Amino acid sequence: MTDVVLWDYPKSSASYRVRIALGLAGVKYRVETVNLLKKDHKSPAHMERNPQGLVPVLEIDGHRLTQSLAIIEYLDATRSLGLLPDEPLQRAKVRALAYGLAVDVHPVCNLSVVQEATGGQDPARRQWMQRFIRPGLLAFEALSKGFGQGLFCTGARPSLADICLIPQLYNANRWGVLYDDCPRICAAERAAQRVPAFVAAHPE
Repeated sequence: MTDVVLWDYPKSSASYRVRIALGLAGVKYRVETVNLLKKDHKSPAHMERNPQGLVPVLEIDGHRLTQSLAIIEYLDATRSLGLLPDEPLQRAKVRALAYGLAVDVHPVCNLSVVQEATGGQDPARRQWMQRFIRPGLLAFEALSKGFGQGLFCTGARPSLADICLIPQLYNANRWGVLYDDCPRICAAERAAQRVPAFVAAHPE
């Protein structure tokens, strides 16, 4: 049995990101599902694991880590994934792309936020998602042009930006958000579909 454990909810964008990174790193892990719909993330056991009551939580190398971006950067640093450039300016620009989705778009589309804002009912819920996801993707598309042409968002191989993009596209598709006018995003999506780590991490 592996000593790496991921407390995970399949449709969580943050968990999805970490599953991709674990796949790229070739790390075998055991999944413990935390059902957000059943409020398992607010249980005493999970609150002890993560006082924020969020997923994912990753137990690895004798440590317990929270926050998907922090977990991914830990994996990048300890498993040499090359998710961020060495050059400081390019490193900052890749982070900016990734954070634009993970920090600015994802939180307002979080299950608890959407429930509070819309009562969890359609069409209000769908309209809320579309209101925030599409502008975020359009900004991502525009910013990614600064990296020139490549298979992925920032070059020939997956970066932190791709790891944040693909889960957001899953949400876009769930909520009917169009992005077919974003050629760079569509190209990165097609490239990711050919990478086993991205395919295996898919929620369905």
